[in-house]
Amino acid sequence: MLVFIDESGDPGLKLASGSSPVFVIALVIFKTNEEADFADRDIAEFRAGIRFRPDAEFKFNKLSDKFRRMFLEKAARYQFQFYGIVINKAGLYGKGFQYKESFYKYVCGLVFKNAKTHLQNATVIIDGSGDRGFQRELGTYLKNQINSKTKIHVKKVKMEDSHRNNLIQLADMVSGAIYRAARTDRPDASFHQLIKAREIYVQRWPK
Repeated sequence: MLVFIDESGDPGLKLASGSSPVFVIALVIFKTNEEADFADRDIAEFRAGIRFRPDAEFKFNKLSDKFRRMFLEKAARYQFQFYGIVINKAGLYGKGFQYKESFYKYVCGLVFKNAKTHLQNATVIIDGSGDRGFQRELGTYLKNQINSKTKIHVKKVKMEDSHRNNLIQLADMVSGAIYRAARTDRPDASFHQLIKAREIYVQRWPK
């Protein structure tokens, strides 16, 4: 089992100074390596078919609506499922949320707890372009949060650069679609609807 995670928005809470009003994390699950490999190859073929550079990265916030829709329409046919969480920052209180790293880990913990029953011996792949020390801390945190003495939900956490990993890019596109539907200014659920059939649960927190 392979799990890919990415986020949209930012974990900052300075809303008056430009921080995003919502923060989204998406968790994309492939039950088998074969299903993940098919999606990986198909995304590579799609990139070539639309004449993007081989090293061009699919990022929701950098694509036109045309290519967002084309990508997500293809992705809807892949054999994956996803969880998501939407954090409405205006509803948060408490000093702990002021620290970006703690906030990020906490939100990851929430979405992984929601997905816990669907995870078994999962290898989790996260974008390794950020601080490596923090990424290792995140891996330890997730294991401590959802594994038990009798059941391993998260077996391993790996870091890979998103521009080299098509399935982290898929997670980015999923998180971007969720974010676009949930944002407070000019929300647009049309992209989310394209992959709605692959959704298990997207939590809105706090209520």
